[in-house]
Amino acid sequence: MPSLLLFSKEAVMAQYPFKKCMNYTKSDLHKQFWSGQGPCLIFIPPAKMELYDLNDYEYRFYHPEAMWAHEMSRAVKVLDWPTDGIPTVRPNLGVVFLPAIAGQTFQIEANSMPWPGTPLSREQIRLIDKISISETDIYALLDSFYNIHFQHDESQIAPYVADTQGVFDIAHLLYGDEIFYELIDDSQNGWLEELMEIVTRLYDSVTGMIKKVIGESPDQMIHGHGTEQGLFFPEAGIRLSEDTATLLSPEMIERLIIPAIRNCVKEPNKGVFLHYCGLHPTFFDQLTAMPEVKAIDLGNPEMYDLSAVLRRCAETNTVLYSRIAVEKYEKWRTYTERVVRELVE
Repeated sequence: MPSLLLFSKEAVMAQYPFKKCMNYTKSDLHKQFWSGQGPCLIFIPPAKMELYDLNDYEYRFYHPEAMWAHEMSRAVKVLDWPTDGIPTVRPNLGVVFLPAIAGQTFQIEANSMPWPGTPLSREQIRLIDKISISETDIYALLDSFYNIHFQHDESQIAPYVADTQGVFDIAHLLYGDEIFYELIDDSQNGWLEELMEIVTRLYDSVTGMIKKVIGESPDQMIHGHGTEQGLFFPEAGIRLSEDTATLLSPEMIERLIIPAIRNCVKEPNKGVFLHYCGLHPTFFDQLTAMPEVKAIDLGNPEMYDLSAVLRRCAETNTVLYSRIAVEKYEKWRTYTERVVRELVE
């Protein structure tokens, strides 16, 4: 399998396999990539766009029709664009989506994404299992978004799962910075494991519900990772985002995060696409050593040595679904030649 997700010269039109969206394109090309028979893939942006357009964001957050129209205005640009990415949309509800389902408050300030409010107590967290997910206000916003998409019969644009973050990231948002003190307090042994189990059940339940809504099988997915175009994963059914892990030691990661990743990968699903920001080379090595981790996105690729990253991906059969950082003053031709050299050397 290629170790780096980049690009081929031409996108191949094909049929997307999921039951609700039978006309998605390019899945054959993606299958060839994953099987090792095809070239690397290039995702070329159709225009210069902000990753998160915050103009009128608060209005869009609470109005699914406006949210859908905005996200579609980005995705339609991909339809006739020479890129290997599959056009994608999702409700952009930010990192607060799962915490809000769990009962945590949040705020949306001007020109910013939503951010969680006051952390929950242990007692409140222990009640999460009793919450009726489908009856929460924020889940209703998400459900309306997907229903609007299917009502418009936009079969060439794939809806994908909203931002459900990762287990430790959600645990940190729910419990607050107290989680770091308790990691080094031996008298708290047992509670953090309990917290991770509660959050894992919440993550599993919500992710499974969304995948049923969009007609996606448990063991596969398309994921756009916050952008207007995405990748088809034939052997990974979930995405995890574990940014907080860069603050932890390798031993803490082995204690809490690695088991949580494994617990999220349940049959028939065999894999996960995992994202994290920041610099933590040991975490990268720990993740690529896991057979469950099929692909990784580095939020800050400029912090890593490209040669070392590609070598590790090749050794562990891990796909790098990530930007390749541009060097200072580097033009597009020099950039392309450098990346190709890294691939062939």
